[in-house]
Amino acid sequence: MAMDVVGRFLAALDPERRDDVTGRPREERERLAAAWERELASDDELDTLDELSPPAAEAEAARRVMEREA
Repeated sequence: MAMDVVGRFLAALDPERRDDVTGRPREERERLAAAWERELASDDELDTLDELSPPAAEAEAARRVMEREA
């Protein structure tokens, strides 16, 4: 997986979660970034939000992914 996807995922996270994810192994970061991309692609609600604010849609998808991890 391209590191730019992981970087975009990390940028979408709130700072506290970003620090947590940054400390995880590379494979884990890549797995979370892939889940984030799937969340963005599959949720129609996020499509609507993306039209209004792409950063807000990315942040919401990142929050959802991390919430499922908890």
